[in-house]
Amino acid sequence: MNVALILSGGTGSRLGSKIPKQYIEVGEKPVISYCIETLSAHPQIDAIQIVAEVFWQEKIKEWLKTADTHQKCKGFSLPGENRQLSIYHGLEDICTYAEESGYVFIHDAARPLLSKKQITDCLEGVLGHDGLMPVLPMKDTVYESNDGGNSVAGLLDRSSIYAGQAPEVFQIGRYFSANQKLLPDRIRAINGSTEPAVLAGMDIAMIPGDEGNFKITTQADLERFCKIIEDRKRSKSK
Repeated sequence: MNVALILSGGTGSRLGSKIPKQYIEVGEKPVISYCIETLSAHPQIDAIQIVAEVFWQEKIKEWLKTADTHQKCKGFSLPGENRQLSIYHGLEDICTYAEESGYVFIHDAARPLLSKKQITDCLEGVLGHDGLMPVLPMKDTVYESNDGGNSVAGLLDRSSIYAGQAPEVFQIGRYFSANQKLLPDRIRAINGSTEPAVLAGMDIAMIPGDEGNFKITTQADLERFCKIIEDRKRSKSK
């Protein structure tokens, strides 16, 4: 069983919006609905679990009534103190209906341009491994600093450094156990979804990421997404 865990508990403070970025309407529907529809339509995704605040859960339920969800949405989980605790809450609920040998597909609601190909590549690439993450190569020269960026301490080999992307896929049982081992305090210091898996010695594969699958973090990101949707609508109307 492949379960998509959509993280939608963020506040979007860096965007400066009155509402979280994932609920801003673009193209007459909220940002979160784009990835929900893509995941729902994919034949290899069996279920969807959404992490969201109670207030927004009700809003999402209303949106789902008009979205082509194929009845795959199983339920909601409450956000945690940080992103990783939100993932853990989602995993707790997923474990009530999915087998440990299945896979959890972790994605951010604020990454609306997830493609069918990226989903397929992730789910096929993870087979034979404990987990997988898409990555992008570093294009710029990368330097190390030991004093907070005031001076250069060294030059890093960018050919061996990659930027991690979502979605990340993990075997449910092993990943849940890896997160449990970090409770109650160490999990609060986790910065990336794959970190608990690496700490637990899980076998994590890498595949090429998708630069188009960007996360809406700033106003410029939102404007970029709006333009993409406008261009798509314009193309369809021709």
